[in-house]
Amino acid sequence: MKLSIVIPAFNEEKNIALLYHELEALKLAGEYMLEIIFVDDGSRDGTFGKIKEISKDDERVSGIRFSRNFGHQTALLAGLKEAKGDLILMMDCDGQHPVNLIPGLVGKIREGYDIVNTIRMDTKRVGFFKKLSSKLFYFFFNLLSEVHIEPSAADFRIMTRKALDAYLQIDEQDQFVRGLISWMGFKQTSIAYSADERKFGASGYSLRKMRKFAMDGLTSFSAKPLRLSTTLGFIIIFFGIIYSIYAIVMFFIGRANPGWTSLLISILLIGGVQLFSLGIIGEYIARIYRETKKRPHFFIEERC
Repeated sequence: MKLSIVIPAFNEEKNIALLYHELEALKLAGEYMLEIIFVDDGSRDGTFGKIKEISKDDERVSGIRFSRNFGHQTALLAGLKEAKGDLILMMDCDGQHPVNLIPGLVGKIREGYDIVNTIRMDTKRVGFFKKLSSKLFYFFFNLLSEVHIEPSAADFRIMTRKALDAYLQIDEQDQFVRGLISWMGFKQTSIAYSADERKFGASGYSLRKMRKFAMDGLTSFSAKPLRLSTTLGFIIIFFGIIYSIYAIVMFFIGRANPGWTSLLISILLIGGVQLFSLGIIGEYIARIYRETKKRPHFFIEERC
């Protein structure tokens, strides 16, 4: 049997060789034919040069280089399309996904599962803002979405060829992998792990990328934010009617005084709700717009 390992990389020049040697030392190499696929997501350093060096000495290693940075989720998709294995493992290149967990993931597949996910346990090294934003994201996602994702789920998982073939039938432009995996069904389970420290470099997930990631996840699996706009509209109308009745009563009993405060609050509140609703609608329209263009998910500049 062949085990394909898909590894997206962005500016990971110093981590490539370290991860490769850890994978090479796996005891599984004696039980499975290994296929290691690196996907260079438009790195600006020597990441692809390192991949080429390794692939020259080891025919099990291949690499593809994007023409520009298309994003982590797209890099995962590209690697999954290249994978030829009976089992497919996806993991990051930064060293935070522990290689020694892979035998446990494979063991769960042997128990009869089609997909084995991982749950990242919080550590002291994770900053307060990242912990808080992660918890809020999963709370709102599971509150609004039609599918459930375990909090702190990671894109470190293994799946069977049957599950991967099903996944590759999905042709959405903005793919939220962990949400789609959960939505697919099949027999799934999870394993918890503590993330190792990043060996070199810094995380490529900026605040802007994290925001896009969160919006892709929320808008891909729920129409509830759109219905929220309607609900807020009804609430504003209800309180508007109550306030109108109060104003009319005050007028007829002669106690109506001009009040800039109440007027200003009303304008700001209604205007804020309108802009918020338009923003939500805009996110969905943007997704529709991207889907209708049917552009390729990525372009490959070079292979090795």
